[in-house]
Amino acid sequence: MTSTTSRIEQRVLLAGLTKTDLTMLLVVLIWGANFSIVKAALTEIPPLAFATLRFAGASVLLLAFTFWREGRRALPPDRATFWKLTWIGFIGNTVYQALFTYSLTLTTAANGSLIIATTPAWVALTAAVLGIERVRRTMAMGIALAIGGVMLVVAERGLSLGGSGLLGDLLMLGAALCWMMYTLGVRTLGQGLSPLAITAWTMVTGVPGMALISIPDWERVAWDSVSFNAWFGLLYATLLALVLAYVLWNNSVRVAGSARTAIYSCAIPLVATLLAWPLIGEQPTWVQGIGGLLIISGVLLTRRS
Repeated sequence: MTSTTSRIEQRVLLAGLTKTDLTMLLVVLIWGANFSIVKAALTEIPPLAFATLRFAGASVLLLAFTFWREGRRALPPDRATFWKLTWIGFIGNTVYQALFTYSLTLTTAANGSLIIATTPAWVALTAAVLGIERVRRTMAMGIALAIGGVMLVVAERGLSLGGSGLLGDLLMLGAALCWMMYTLGVRTLGQGLSPLAITAWTMVTGVPGMALISIPDWERVAWDSVSFNAWFGLLYATLLALVLAYVLWNNSVRVAGSARTAIYSCAIPLVATLLAWPLIGEQPTWVQGIGGLLIISGVLLTRRS
């Protein structure tokens, strides 16, 4: 067994891939499949109830893991930091997850993954407008390409605002803007907490608000008729897409740096689009392909600047 493992590792190294590369590829695969798996589960479990169960479970597990790994260093250093984490958690988890999950009941997994992938471009644009970062030529080009790609993907729905698909795209765009605010909010926290602790605490503080807004959903869930596939989707979205993927991603950022991991994150919409075909029968379109190419190119340019 040891010799077999050693031979596999040698082949991986000869291919130019490290263990960190393989870890990031695994996370990309988990997150890419998550769009289709969640979308399928939402046909049986209402979106807000699904999001509440998912984040309640993940927040407990992730916070427990964070304390096991960091001890008292995982605690917010003061009350002001805790309240800031609460507001960031409300925007980045309560509102974001409500928009993200409900959006997937209306739009395709491919469109959802492409639109949410524009978040770095919105972060760069907002940071430039607020004077946090200086706008460079490559950044401006990247923002323009990413936004143009989103407009192309959304325009495929047609100009009728009454269409549920278009509404789903717009809700996912709102989710991307929420994650932009979350990202900028995290930057104001300073160096007192690790990225893992910030993720855990913002999950925990986001759960109460999510539980409140999901109350109407609980009244229309027929739990005895929920299939194994839907329960599997909930467990996958909780244990793999949140807990395991976040832990692996944070470790990869610590080892390889944010610039290198950012490149891998651009592959998520591609993986999501390709997996949506065999998993839930969503055949990709040429417009999605062109829009996706614009979005990924724009995000890469934005992150290089």
